[in-house]
Amino acid sequence: MLQLYFYPMACSLASRIALMEAGIEARYRLAHIWKKKVLDDDSDFLTVSSKGAVPVLVLENGELLTETAAVLQYIADLRPESGLAPPHRDPDRYRLQEWLSFVGSEIHKAFLFPTFWYKDDASKASARERIGQSVSVAAAHLSNRDYLVGDRFTVADAHLGWALLLLGRAGVDLAQWPQLIAYRDRIQARPQVKAAIGIEMQLLKTVKV
Repeated sequence: MLQLYFYPMACSLASRIALMEAGIEARYRLAHIWKKKVLDDDSDFLTVSSKGAVPVLVLENGELLTETAAVLQYIADLRPESGLAPPHRDPDRYRLQEWLSFVGSEIHKAFLFPTFWYKDDASKASARERIGQSVSVAAAHLSNRDYLVGDRFTVADAHLGWALLLLGRAGVDLAQWPQLIAYRDRIQARPQVKAAIGIEMQLLKTVKV
């Protein structure tokens, strides 16, 4: 059985969504990303992954896979019939990788600066402006389509859907992009997405920072 090391409402939520959308059973292990502890046995998370970050997916052969883009594509490829990723050599596969990269580097990492790392208001405001520019790219792309890639939900939507949940913590108001609000609501209305968010919101209440 696969194991997913996660932290509630962190980017590993996208991996939980992918697993649930694909109908793949997994063991979920809560890793405290600030204390670097695996909470079910109080072990050192850094002995699992020296990166000290989630997601970490333990494969069937015991090997580890990290980084959201890689983990999401691996999960999707375990159930190709789910349509969570276009098949290899399909041109849309590269579009999937394009969006996974963009969300990870230009939106996900960007909101960490004003949320957790920058302390002064000027730096936060500058970071929010950069996030807004990146979010505008996604908003324009979604102005006349329901999903990021092709005509169905993929793991890229799991990734962006999660990121849109967290943007508020960085002080970014989605109200200026109505199409993104509609997209976010559409993604969150999916039964498995809604269930995954509900699970992690409940778990978040039990974790002490």
